[in-house]
Amino acid sequence: MNRQNSCPMSLRFAVIGMNHPHIYEQVDLLLAAGAQLVRHYAPEAALRADFERRYPHSQPAHDVRQILEDDTLHLVTSAAIPAERAALGLQVMQHGKDYLVDKPGGTTLAQLAAVRRVQAETGRIYAVYFSERLGSPATVRALALVQAGAVGQVVHMTGMGSHKMGGQPRPDWFYDPARSGGLLNFLGSHQIEQFLAFTGSTTAHIAAAYTASVHQPQHPQFEDTGAVLLRDGHTEGFFRVDWLTAAGLPSWGDVRLFITGTAGSLEIRKNVDLAGRSGGNHLFHVDAAGVHYEDCARVPLPFGAQLVQDVQQRTQTAQDQQRCFYATELAIRAQMLARPLTA
Repeated sequence: MNRQNSCPMSLRFAVIGMNHPHIYEQVDLLLAAGAQLVRHYAPEAALRADFERRYPHSQPAHDVRQILEDDTLHLVTSAAIPAERAALGLQVMQHGKDYLVDKPGGTTLAQLAAVRRVQAETGRIYAVYFSERLGSPATVRALALVQAGAVGQVVHMTGMGSHKMGGQPRPDWFYDPARSGGLLNFLGSHQIEQFLAFTGSTTAHIAAAYTASVHQPQHPQFEDTGAVLLRDGHTEGFFRVDWLTAAGLPSWGDVRLFITGTAGSLEIRKNVDLAGRSGGNHLFHVDAAGVHYEDCARVPLPFGAQLVQDVQQRTQTAQDQQRCFYATELAIRAQMLARPLTA
């Protein structure tokens, strides 16, 4: 992970909820920006033990309230069970703290409406960690190229988010769409947020969506493949996500992004270049001058330092608050509108 040390004064933060491993990325990006991890809490003893082995300087809290009522803390970060993230965010903001939560940032439109209302009332930050863009050096570089006009006007985006199930048993909530948010929210929120970032769209809508369960008969409610078609006035996006990546791939998934513009195109091979270059963060750019390749492994990741700055200066450099909410809303709507794919 790329690290930056640019925090002018110590920002104190705590962790509540460790149900997804993204919590380690979230903590590390804050630490890399100079913030201070003070306390942590999770009801699951095994998750707490793993966290404490990695961050022995952090102090365990007896309960959530011990963190919420600590006026010396500026921010809480969480990767709790998805269905519980929004309710926790409401408490965090109402206690005068900013909130960084793993995607998805909510699982129902009612949750999102409450989050929007409390965020507007309190003026606190409700940031969602969309790691496939914010934690991907190649994607950070690609967005900079697009914003500089390297491909002209973006007219189409295709996203592929294929993931491994992994060798360890997953917790019960993972297989329950009501608790996980469903496939198109849990994984597809990455792709939707990227569509908004690369196109600048404020009018996108879900044109079509489907999900299916094809490889987990023991979990009939669990969706392991799906796709979404997004449209706005001048741009179209298609993405597919799944839990079908074979065990032999030397990464947690084969995640790619394709951007087509009026003056060029980009392909991002985020995790692996099949039978090609080693490692991840490969960027290919085609324009009138030819084909260009960039190894983006050393591209800095600005999100952590920007978020620390936003907390201190009450700005929105790391993430536009309304676009964050819009991406969350579209992901929830995609899940709601998805038709089951049947044989």
